[in-house]
Amino acid sequence: MGRSILIFSLFLGLLFSCTPVKEKEEITQPKIAASVITDTVSYDTDDPAIWIHPSDPSKSLVIGTDKDSLGALYVFNLEGKIVDSLVRKGIQRPNNVDVGYGLTLADGSKVDFAVTGERLTSRLRFFSLPDMQELKPGGFEIFLGEEGPDFRDLMGIALYNSPSTGKQYVIAGRKNGPTDGTYLWQYEITTEAGVLGLKLVRKFGQFSGKKEIEAIAVDEELGYVYYSDEGVGVRKYAAEPGMGNKELALFATEGFADDHEGICIYELDDSTGYLLVSDQQANLFHVFPREGSSENPHAHSLITKVLLSTNQSDGSEVSSRSFGPKFPKGIFIAMSDNKTFHFYRWEDVAGKQLKSRKNN
Repeated sequence: MGRSILIFSLFLGLLFSCTPVKEKEEITQPKIAASVITDTVSYDTDDPAIWIHPSDPSKSLVIGTDKDSLGALYVFNLEGKIVDSLVRKGIQRPNNVDVGYGLTLADGSKVDFAVTGERLTSRLRFFSLPDMQELKPGGFEIFLGEEGPDFRDLMGIALYNSPSTGKQYVIAGRKNGPTDGTYLWQYEITTEAGVLGLKLVRKFGQFSGKKEIEAIAVDEELGYVYYSDEGVGVRKYAAEPGMGNKELALFATEGFADDHEGICIYELDDSTGYLLVSDQQANLFHVFPREGSSENPHAHSLITKVLLSTNQSDGSEVSSRSFGPKFPKGIFIAMSDNKTFHFYRWEDVAGKQLKSRKNN
C-alpha cells in the first residue's frame, strides 16, 4: 500500500510539473483597470491615434474611428470626453487612423494632420489638426488598377516621416490581397503647386493568405514598419522605400489565441523600448523588445503578456511622453468592443517587469 501511494504521488508531481507556471500566472493575474473610459461612439470603435499638443501635452487629443458605413472620426480629450465640435461624420467605414506632424505645404506653412482609411470607397481622408478641417474633400482613391473589390478593400494604414529626407508617406493595407510580396502599398504625400497629392512609390510585404492584414505600425527613429498577418505573426520591413523589400523578421508566431491585431511602440529612448501586440481573443497584449536582441536587432522574443480591462481589443496606441499628472509616464490607449476606448497610465501597464521613459 505504501509503495502504491508513493508511485501515485510521484505521478501527480510529474503531471503538475509539466504545467508551465507562466501560463498559469497569465490566466490568474488580475486585469489592469483603465484610468479613463471614453464616452461611447455610435457604432463600433476600432483604432485610436494620439495628437500631442505642442506646448501643453495635457491638452492633447485622441482621435478614434467609429467603424460603420455611417461612421466617423471621434475626437476625445484626455478625460475621455467627446469634443463634439471636432467630430467628423459621414466617413464610410473608417478602420484605422494615424497622426502626422509638420506636413509642409507649398506656401511653406506646416500643418499637423490625421489620416483615416475609408474602407467602402478605398479612399484616404486627410484632416488638419487640431481643428479637424478636411485638407482634400473626399480624399484620395488608392489601390487603383487592382482587380476585384477584396483587393481594394482598404483597412490598415500608418504614417511614416523619413528622418533622412523629410518626406512623409502613407502605408496602406487591405482586407485581402496577393501573397507575392506586394500586399502593402506605400504612397508619398506630395504638396506640389500647393495641391495635396499622393504618389505611389512601392509595393511590398508578404501575406500568408490565411486571414487579413489590418494593424500597421511604423518606428520612425529606427526606420521599420511592422504589420500583423492575422493568425500567423508580425512581419517587419524597412520603412524607407530605398532600403529594399526584404522581410527582416517574422515573430510573435506562437502563444496567440487567434488573431494578431493592434501594434504600437513605447519608446524608452531613441533606440530602445517595447512593441505591444494585441492578442484579441485572449484580451492580452504581448510585449516584445523594440531593439531586438544584442546579437540580432530583428530577434524579437516575448518579454511578457499584459491583461487589461479591454474586451476583444483591436487597435491600440501608446506614447511615452508625459501628459501631465494623470499620465506622467505616458499613455496606452486601446479600443474595447463596447463602443469605447480605454486610457491607461503607462506605469500601470508596465508593472514591475517593464520600464518607463526617464526624464519624462
